[in-house]
Order: sequence, then structure tokens, then C-alpha cells
Amino acid sequence: MKKSMISFLAIILGIIILIFPMLGIIGAQAIIGVAVLLMGVFLLISGISEIDYSPKKSIATIIIGIIILILGLLLIFSPNAFIYLAGLTVYLAGILLIIVGLMTLIGNRERSFGFWSGVVGVVLGIVYIILASTILENPTFLGALIGIWLILTGILRFADNS
Repeated sequence: MKKSMISFLAIILGIIILIFPMLGIIGAQAIIGVAVLLMGVFLLISGISEIDYSPKKSIATIIIGIIILILGLLLIFSPNAFIYLAGLTVYLAGILLIIVGLMTLIGNRERSFGFWSGVVGVVLGIVYIILASTILENPTFLGALIGIWLILTGILRFADNS
């Protein structure tokens, strides 16, 4: 019963986010922003508390903590920064998939599994790059992807309950 309620909730939230895709972006932005902010606070406190033991390491930790703290605030209060970083991450993932796919193609030409695995890596890398450019051009696409993910997760979880 509990699993079916969670599945149903995921489907309902997914539909709501598909209707209002910016809700998905704002939700993800807030969660990630708060997590990054807390990491910055932890590094700042950690750096300050260790200043007597290792001043150089402590100063480096404080500087990194301040930078991460600023990044967390930026992620919380600026949807554009979140969208840009999400798009950039997807671009990088696409480039890495293409590189790994090509390496697999070159290294495993004689085996059909290696060949097709490399082809899939290159194709998925290209799809990632297309998705990244779509996310940067139209941020609501990212929200729609979150909604689709929630719906699919709810359906799969519901099917798994049976």
C-alpha cells in the first residue's frame, strides 16, 4: 500500500511538473543550492576550527568554503546559474561519452559487443550534446525532463509492486 501511494504521488508530481515545468527547475535548484550552501558552511567552520593546527591548509579550506558558499547562494537565488550549470554538465557528459565510445570502438573492433557498445556511447554522447543545447535555449525543457522522470519512476515502481 505504501509503495503504491509513493508511486501514485510520483506520477501526480510528474504530471504537475509537466504542466508547470519551472516548478521542477525551482525544486531541483533549491535542493542542490541548499546542499552546496551547507557544504560551504561546513568547510568554512572546518577551516576556522583547524587554524591553530595547520594554518596553510586552514586558509585554503576557508577560501574554498567561501567560494562554495557563494556558489550555493547563487544556485539558490539565480535560476539562470542553475540552468547554465546543468547545461554545462550535460555538455561535458556528452563529450565524455563520445570520447569513451570512440575509445571502445577503436579498442574492440573485432568483438561485436565492443563495437556496438562504442556506437551506443557515441550516439548517446551526441544526444546529450543536443539535450544540453536544448536545456540552455529553453530551460523549461529541463523541468519537463524532471516531470517525465518522475512519471516513469512512478509507473515502474507501481509495476514493480505487482
